[in-house]
Amino acid sequence: MTLTIAEELLLLGYHDETGRPQAGSVELDAAVAGALLAELAVAGRIDLRDDMVVVTDRSPAGDEELDAVLARVHGEPKPRKAQWWVERLRSGELRKRLLRRLAERGVLSEETTKLFGLIPLRRYPERDPSAEQEIRRRIENVLTGADPDPRTAVLISLLHAARLDRKAFPKTHRRRIKEIAEGEWAGAAVYRAIVAVQAAVTAAVAAAIAATSAAAGS
Repeated sequence: MTLTIAEELLLLGYHDETGRPQAGSVELDAAVAGALLAELAVAGRIDLRDDMVVVTDRSPAGDEELDAVLARVHGEPKPRKAQWWVERLRSGELRKRLLRRLAERGVLSEETTKLFGLIPLRRYPERDPSAEQEIRRRIENVLTGADPDPRTAVLISLLHAARLDRKAFPKTHRRRIKEIAEGEWAGAAVYRAIVAVQAAVTAAVAAAIAATSAAAGS
């Protein structure tokens, strides 16, 4: 089963049994948006030039969410920075679409409950653990010393940028995770783009946390 990097990230970001997110919506949504941009860079569809995201190949990536992002980047009247795109792309609706897609493929279950008997809440417990097990196997191999392929390195980098690595891998390999997040593990063009996306996700999360803290203190 082939999953996008964003879908892999969500499998690690949701609790297997409760089906609830293990991080805040800001972290998850920023990471998902960053994952879509990062995958387009790995696939050679976008590049970073003078800090701006540009389309280098308009051919479809073969996934409706990735292709929608590619079309938006191409259709934007002027080049934009990665952070601008992360801010525009991140949304709860995007995350829900990907979760529902995973449920339709039998990877997750979609369950609806009601809070206080009134407010609908959706949970996504794991249905087929094999997909996440394969993701974890790939990551563990890299964290214990194997050279990362670009997709696995992107996933680790985005987990780190969104502070999700502490939930997905709570007791292990802090130094190695940081090394992957900061290392040149891909070709120059891909590396430029992913570093920018990682920084954009970090900035989006930090800005949201700062805004929340300021509101709480007012």
